[in-house]
Amino acid sequence: MASNDMKSANDTYAGFVGLVKWGTIASVIVAAIVVLLISS
Repeated sequence: MASNDMKSANDTYAGFVGLVKWGTIASVIVAAIVVLLISS
């Protein structure tokens, strides 16, 4: 039972890390676009 719980926890953590990674990339892109729009 503990093995199954650990696999579930690892899957959840991997999903969270992936979400944070792509969220960070998207935020940087949006920030760069905003800076370019403001500076022009």
